[in-house]
Amino acid sequence: MFLPITKEEALKRGWDELDVIFVTGDAYIDHPAFGVPLLARWLEFHGFRVGIISQPDWRSKEPFMVLGRPRLFFAVSAGAMDSMVAHYTPLKKLRRDDAYTPGNRHGARPNRATIVYTSCCKSAYRDVPVVIGGIEASLRRFAHYDFWEDKVRRSILFDAKADLLVYGMGERPLLELAQRLRHGEPFGEITDIRGTAFIARGSLFRPCGELPSFEEVAADRLKYAEAFRIISQEMNPYSAKVLAQKHGDRSLVCNRPALPLSEQEIDAVYALSFAKAPHPFYREPIPAWEQIRTSITTHRGCFGGCAFCAITHHQGKVIQSRSERSVLDEVRRLTEHAWFRGSVSDVGGATANMYGLSCGSVAAQTRCRRESCLWPSVCRHLQSSDHRGVALLRRVRQVPGVKHVAVSSGVRYDLLERQPDYFRELLAHHVGGLLKVAPEHTAERVLACMRKPGQKFFAEFMARFKTESRRLGKRQAIVPYLMSGHPGCTLDDMVELAIFLKRQGLRVEQVQDFTPTPGTLATCMYHTGMDPFTGAPLHIARTDREKRLQKALLLWHLPAERSTVIQALRAAGREDVAVELFGGKGQYIR
Repeated sequence: MFLPITKEEALKRGWDELDVIFVTGDAYIDHPAFGVPLLARWLEFHGFRVGIISQPDWRSKEPFMVLGRPRLFFAVSAGAMDSMVAHYTPLKKLRRDDAYTPGNRHGARPNRATIVYTSCCKSAYRDVPVVIGGIEASLRRFAHYDFWEDKVRRSILFDAKADLLVYGMGERPLLELAQRLRHGEPFGEITDIRGTAFIARGSLFRPCGELPSFEEVAADRLKYAEAFRIISQEMNPYSAKVLAQKHGDRSLVCNRPALPLSEQEIDAVYALSFAKAPHPFYREPIPAWEQIRTSITTHRGCFGGCAFCAITHHQGKVIQSRSERSVLDEVRRLTEHAWFRGSVSDVGGATANMYGLSCGSVAAQTRCRRESCLWPSVCRHLQSSDHRGVALLRRVRQVPGVKHVAVSSGVRYDLLERQPDYFRELLAHHVGGLLKVAPEHTAERVLACMRKPGQKFFAEFMARFKTESRRLGKRQAIVPYLMSGHPGCTLDDMVELAIFLKRQGLRVEQVQDFTPTPGTLATCMYHTGMDPFTGAPLHIARTDREKRLQKALLLWHLPAERSTVIQALRAAGREDVAVELFGGKGQYIR
């Protein structure tokens, strides 16, 4: 049974009043891959009456009143993506689609959805507390650079005028809040929950790490970099401090991160009674659902620490793996659906081959301040054994009704070097002809800015991939994900990348054009023009022209891009490269 989206559905459950009402910018798909349904089911499991208002019309307050007044609070999320990222391209052009909306239509959610939805909830029921969360709120919880306005904005908690912010994945803080409210504790007195942030007036009466104020970081890029360094050093849930950042005469107070879920706890989350389908209200296909409906999430978190990625900032660096039994139970339930045809589309997480991995030193983990367990070198405390990952893949293939199992999540090829059995298992059984990996670049200075492994790791991986594929008698190829426009990347770096692709026989059809998303290291670099940890100045591709030229060099092999590639070579003073890329006697340069 789906969670109610109307009063009639609530009454069928015998609920004449709801405790918590979730508001989300995504369509309601009752699947654990979607944050709002997962959290709503988690609260339901613990005895709370929960409903969901999905993609409401924000132009009036009535759509926010369809389930009545919640007894405890509204829980607001922009959805699975930051709404500005969902709406605009890296060139700030309006997108025409939205994978989280029926019919793939754009426009079902507003810009800055968290702020707009909170305002609507307050308009509907002024005295009901509003809790904001999800990736948009999580990564905008401090004063942050906003690419779309090209300025530093206040913490989203101030702009939304919400009562509390939950950051990270949310199960622990949201449940603790609901339970304390159920036991009669006043909302305004609940200020000590891990994984939450709130607004305080006047002096703070408990120890806090002090960040440069909003006014300071908005006016001074060095202060912005300083604030980012402090925040980055306080992300470890075992050792982090409470952080405070003044905004005028008030302060944002950010409590320590929530502790990671244990194996038993994460198993309990994924054992909840999900329908694994969109609400029957919808009549059109939802692309995001089509993409993930036969996928299985095996773990959370990522210790890769890539500069441009928000996963570590949202899910955390600690890997939280489900038990083998939990995963297999979900696969068995998947095979019972009438629409299942025998293929599991993915068994993985943010990085598939991190399943079952952990820090081998409790003492080191409790004080660790590294951005990444893999960069600039693999941490000596990392337990990288592939035993659990290999065993799980083999067991999933043996589930009755399963004909094929793919691993379509990303894999870290520098980690595969330490996981020979997983590497062989992957190539033998779980690559459908093409393996997607993300080297992102090949220039060493750009890779250092990205916090990615050096070019030699990618070259060695490709050699091993070809050797193993030949041994297996399989025709398989690598599809590299590459990025243009990242902080530190010049046109000359992109020329060298194009040459590398040509010499290696690699071609890409889609590329990532760097977008400065809130809260990441790369966005701090983009805004400040430097590495915040070293102070080293960085080249920043800020103009649309340079971004277009950098991107074209990744697509040098496409006839439609040839004239733009030639412009890029001329701008870089590398006309000589045209002969190698296109052949002939250089006649492409006029």
